[in-house]
Amino acid sequence: AAALVASLEGLDVLLCEKSDQVGGTGATSAGTLWIPGNSQSRAAGFDDTPERADAYLSALVGEGTRRELRDAFLQTGPTAIDYYSARTDVQFLPCGRHPDYRGNLPGAAIEGRAIIPVPFDGRLLGDDFRRVRPPIPEFMLLGGMMIGKADIAPLVGRYRSLANFVHSVKLIGRYLLDRLRYRRGTRLMMGNALVARLFCSLRRRGVPILFEAQIVDLIGGRDGVTGARLRVDGREVVVRARKGVVLATGGFAHNKRFRDMLMAQPVAAHSMSFAGNSGDGVAIGERIGAALTPRGRDSGLWTPASLTPRADGSKGLYPHIILDRAKPGLIAVNAAGRRFVNEGCSYHDFVLAMYDSPEPAIPAWLICDSVFLRRYGVGIVPPGLRDPGKFERNGYLSRSPSLAGLAAKIGVDAAQLEKTVARHNTFAETGVDTDFGKGETELNRFNGDASHRPNPCIGPIASPPFYALAVWPADIAVSAGLETDADARVLRGDGQPIPGLYACGNDMASVMAGSYPGPGTTLGPALVFAYRAAMAAAHGVH
Repeated sequence: AAALVASLEGLDVLLCEKSDQVGGTGATSAGTLWIPGNSQSRAAGFDDTPERADAYLSALVGEGTRRELRDAFLQTGPTAIDYYSARTDVQFLPCGRHPDYRGNLPGAAIEGRAIIPVPFDGRLLGDDFRRVRPPIPEFMLLGGMMIGKADIAPLVGRYRSLANFVHSVKLIGRYLLDRLRYRRGTRLMMGNALVARLFCSLRRRGVPILFEAQIVDLIGGRDGVTGARLRVDGREVVVRARKGVVLATGGFAHNKRFRDMLMAQPVAAHSMSFAGNSGDGVAIGERIGAALTPRGRDSGLWTPASLTPRADGSKGLYPHIILDRAKPGLIAVNAAGRRFVNEGCSYHDFVLAMYDSPEPAIPAWLICDSVFLRRYGVGIVPPGLRDPGKFERNGYLSRSPSLAGLAAKIGVDAAQLEKTVARHNTFAETGVDTDFGKGETELNRFNGDASHRPNPCIGPIASPPFYALAVWPADIAVSAGLETDADARVLRGDGQPIPGLYACGNDMASVMAGSYPGPGTTLGPALVFAYRAAMAAAHGVH
């Protein structure tokens, strides 16, 4: 994004990519951007203002926390998105109703702040389609077909109506045709579409992209940066920069030293971040005296994730974001067999509750019955599956005809688990969760089952066999990184900017300071501060 804007503003740009493909974690993400006041939503009739979002962030993050960056993000966000939309192939759609994650706070919105990229036809990239990093296997059907949230119901209910059947046939037919020429489907959705649109825009502008080019060091130091040293094909290449160097290496998610130094204890063993995000930019910034912030549990942006068995014998990760936790008939328990959280809260808040649980909750266990599993699925177990036995045999699920037997299999107190489920079942009758309030927020109800009464998020756990699935804390992205000013200029420990050095994406300490206000908390600021960095390099500080 920074390279694209810099090119449009007349700068001579070289984009250096460490791997042989474009799109790190962004390519595997939902692709949502949190942009309060965006024009796409306003045009669709959704009313929102940056002022309301500021009140929300003040309540969530704190009035003075990263105030300069927050002002810049809220003021520039709609402008930056309109810039991409008007001048590039990077196009967006309003999500409409997509609640903020802390709907009980002042200024929170139910709709209008989230946007998503328009789906993209990968065939438009020609041979360069192979350069777009695919989503994780757990996010694709039939070995390579992407689907969006709107595709799930028609696919699951493909024989329930003619419309569902036609939708499903079109999807699968397109995919089968794609596989005659490509290694995966070319109907790109979500983060894959965003990355492909950025890549397509860069190619159409003729911006040079140097693949398998890892940054080794900067030219210059704390008093100014004038270029970078790269490792390309085993040799060092020196690139001089007249206007600046932008660090966007994806953050430190797979750097043990930074994880141990910056993240909450015990340090999470799992990360959803792209494996190549090894802290290159953060380490280089640190070497020349750049400031790093924040530390502790605010250094991650989290999701609970289950460990998935893969065909090659390795383990993958499935993020439990929206499809199962808020549905009626599922609870999460800790090692003592007790609930510790409103299961329908945001994925970030769920993990914070795992850390705060009075008894150990790493891993936590998602508990459900056979009716729930058949109706909604859980993790990688799809809804409508008649025999989930293979998921028990490969170790993904635990199953037992009794709650006591299930407790023995997963190592929690049997009597307490039975009490927990019995208490939860009384909530299913009344529709009121007096312990954690599941179903009381807009976010809960949005991800629940609107057809279920009296509470779309609470249902009985009563039909054997019973199932348990372990979930672990996993960072989607890091919140800690290089301290910057509002124009993404990297700051030294004394608060002064390092001339010629910028950081955006996960190399930049998040404007949200470890909080997670809504969908797109990472990608929204990433595109906004990439825009501000490029504009500052091209035209001077705003």
